[in-house]
Amino acid sequence: MNELPPLREVLAAAGIAADKRFGQHFLLDLNLCRKIVRLAGVATGDRVIEVGPGPGGLTRALVEAGATVTAVEKDPRFIPLLQDLAASAAGRLEVVEADALAVDEMSLAPGNDPIRVVANLPYNVGTPLLVKWLTGRFRPASMTLMFQKEVARRIVAAPGDPDYGRLAVLSQALCRGRVVMDLPARAFTPPPKVDSAVVDLTPLPHRPPDRTVQALQTVAQAAFGQRRKMLRSSLKPLGGEALCQAAGLDANVRAETVPVSGFLALAEAWLDRA
Repeated sequence: MNELPPLREVLAAAGIAADKRFGQHFLLDLNLCRKIVRLAGVATGDRVIEVGPGPGGLTRALVEAGATVTAVEKDPRFIPLLQDLAASAAGRLEVVEADALAVDEMSLAPGNDPIRVVANLPYNVGTPLLVKWLTGRFRPASMTLMFQKEVARRIVAAPGDPDYGRLAVLSQALCRGRVVMDLPARAFTPPPKVDSAVVDLTPLPHRPPDRTVQALQTVAQAAFGQRRKMLRSSLKPLGGEALCQAAGLDANVRAETVPVSGFLALAEAWLDRA
């Protein structure tokens, strides 16, 4: 990997600039990329899926760490650059041209080996991708993901925090999440208008049943859809006060004060009433 040209030179030679349609902001500092890989705990022999590699800064760091990487890139301009990277990766980098929102991760990583997801996610699809990985058939062993800082706050927010909402409830019902790194806008090319943060998510040892996860999304959407109202009002279409009583919750509180355990109780109570 050391013989590869700097990323800025690679982009300049290819005449490639960031495309706003894809929410692209490149992290070209390899030292920062290596730090993210260390924070992800990636070691020799690990299997990693990376989404949105772009010119391949984080990809280089993952391969350097000894991982076997499947890089999913939607923008066809980067495929030749990533193929050049693959040629020097001793068979440990596969490049897949696809839309990560539509791709079947199970087909990318067949077998029973644990898979980590490590990615600097495009800003415009970061949240939908996280929800897909949290709720779908694909169950990664860990996810270390870069988001806009405001999205990162929404993932790890506690009850009572201004950023506490549906994303926090879903994420924390399934994973232990923590912000492990902050990055200022100036770290990227071109600089975005906001800062970024890396969130590390590790699945909880006991995952709720899939039907409970689906119900949790329904209940949280209703509750936070009218977050300034009391649960008796916001959850009225799902049972209102009776649903809260069945879940052992006070119907006069607002969603923003209810812990994740309370939302799981609401989801189970709603399923029991169905």
